[in-house]
Parts: sequence; C-alpha cells; structure tokens
Amino acid sequence: MYSWLNGPGQVFHDPLPNSTNYLNAYDKAGRLIRAKDTDEKAKSNSEQDKVEAENDGDPDAQEASSEEAGAARLRREARRQDQESRGDENKVPTESMEDLRPFPQNAQFMSQPVLSVELRDEIFRRVKGEGLDVRTVSAQLGVAIERVGAVVRLKTVEEEWIKQGKKRATPYQTAILSMLPTTPFDPLSRSRTSDSSRSRPLPLAHEPINDLPVHPATRPQLFVPVSESRVFTRDDAAAAFSATLLPAHARIPHPQLVLAERYRASGMTDPEVRVRMKEEEREREEREREKEERRREAEGRRMRVVQGRRWDFRFEDVRVEDVGRDGLSERGVGWRYGAPHDDRKRGKVKIPTRVG
Repeated sequence: MYSWLNGPGQVFHDPLPNSTNYLNAYDKAGRLIRAKDTDEKAKSNSEQDKVEAENDGDPDAQEASSEEAGAARLRREARRQDQESRGDENKVPTESMEDLRPFPQNAQFMSQPVLSVELRDEIFRRVKGEGLDVRTVSAQLGVAIERVGAVVRLKTVEEEWIKQGKKRATPYQTAILSMLPTTPFDPLSRSRTSDSSRSRPLPLAHEPINDLPVHPATRPQLFVPVSESRVFTRDDAAAAFSATLLPAHARIPHPQLVLAERYRASGMTDPEVRVRMKEEEREREEREREKEERRREAEGRRMRVVQGRRWDFRFEDVRVEDVGRDGLSERGVGWRYGAPHDDRKRGKVKIPTRVG
C-alpha cells in the first residue's frame, strides 16, 4: 500500500482541479491518460508539420503537387490557430466517459452529473424571483420538473436557515462537488424557450426532460390484431393496454415542446410559434385555475369544518358502496391507512393463476 501511495498514488495528494480524479483516469504509472493522449497527438502534429515544411522547401515536391503544398500550409495554420485559441489552461482536455468510472472493476457504472451551485441558484431565482412556474423553468434549463421542485424546496429551507443564523455545511458541499461531475450554468446562454438571439448558445441540458416512466399497465405483452387498412395510433395503443390509460403524448411532462415542433413543421416562423405557445400556456393556466376553484367549491359543499381550540375537525358524508366490490377502493373510508394482505391466510392460492 505504501509503495502505491509513494508511487502512482502520489498524484492524488494534489488532485487535478476541476476534475473528478477517478482511478480510471490514470494509468498504472500514475499518468493522466487523456493528457498523455494529448501529448502524443501534439507530438504527431509537430512531426507532420516538420515533414510538410520540408516538402515545401523541396522544389521537386513543389513542382509535383503545388495544391497539396497549399493544403498542407492551411492545415498547419489551422492547427496553430486552434492551439492558440485553447491557451495554456486548456492543455488538459475535458473528461470523457472513460474518466467518469469511479470503480475500476465495474465498467458499467458511470458517475452521473449533479447540479452546480450556480445552476441551483438560477433555478431558485427564476421560480421565486421572476415568478415562473416549475414547468417553464424545467423547459428553459433542461432540468426535470421533479428536480426543479426539489431545488426550490431545499433552497427555501436554506434561506430560512440563513435567517435563523444556522451554520451550513459549505466546506462539505465544496468537497463533494469537487469529486463529482457537475452541470454548469452559463449566464450568457439563452433560454431554450425564449425569444432571445440565436447567436447565444443554449444552456447545457442536465438530463432528458420528456421521458416517460414505465406505467404498470404497459408491462404485459399484448398481441392486438389490426387490419392493414387501419391507422394504429398512440391513442389506440393506450386503449389496448387499459381503458383509463392516456396516450404517451398526453402523459409527457412537456407536451408544449411537441406542439412547438409541430407548428414549426407546419411552416410557422419562430416568432409566430412563440406567440402561439404563450397564448396556449395562458389558456392552460386559466383552465387549471378554474378546475382548482371548482374542486375547492365542491370540497367546501361536501365537507363540514368545526373550529377547535388547536385543531379543525373536518366531517364528510361517506357511503358504504364507495369501498368497491373488494373493499380496497381508494374512495373508501380507511383506504389511506392501508389494508392487510391475505397472502398468508390458510386456503389462499399463492401461485399465479393467469398470465398478464
């Protein structure tokens, strides 16, 4: 162990900044693999430049192929400009997927990026400061809706702790983020759904935001006979699995992105698409607000509230039929407290009796 610490492991005493520094990023001699590849590439480029320069000075080679000599000079100039644009600080390339495997014996596991501090602050600023809804911020920054909501809740708790004067584990956060890949936030980037200039780059997406979880109703394998002349759509597929299952385009977190692409495919310009999407978003918010108001009114008519000194008691009329045929319906009384399983009762069949 000490021979490794004093040999190849010596590089981990002073870890490379802005890098995860996993074992897979180094060879057995303790050399950074991607830096070694860069040095070999630079060496081959210098040798190629030397050969091309010698050919430029050879009159026979110039007479043989003047076009190749000109192309070679252009390649050398492009490589020189690329090296100057990178500068000294970017000599070590960024991490690849091979560098994000923390366990040498488990090549299938790769460390996933986490949100940087700047990106979390930007999410909280847009939701709390600008008053944007969670769905809009998720589409703008490429972060899932659930993660945006979690960031807002945790940042709210952090703000309360700061007001109360509680200590935060900032050194621990800094140490953990230095060992994990992070998704940065560029203040100069434009939003994915805004009308800003296209000359500005898009923010780096943290994760796919329109993926669907596997619904339990879609797990069994089905064979549905369909005539050749029939157009089988996603609505038909959802109805084949379950009568209450919505199609995929109605269950995705951001259906407005699909609508925007449809409008662009129909020939609408980007300003027209943005105006149309703002109108539909406003109508959607109005429908949701009216639906919530109707639900609250119905709940107020159905429920009677008795004021107490410390708690309010809510009374609601129920029916015995609400529990359903098996007594396990979610509309029945006591459903939230759970129902006992009968898999250990005597005489119950404990093996599957049907498939699907």
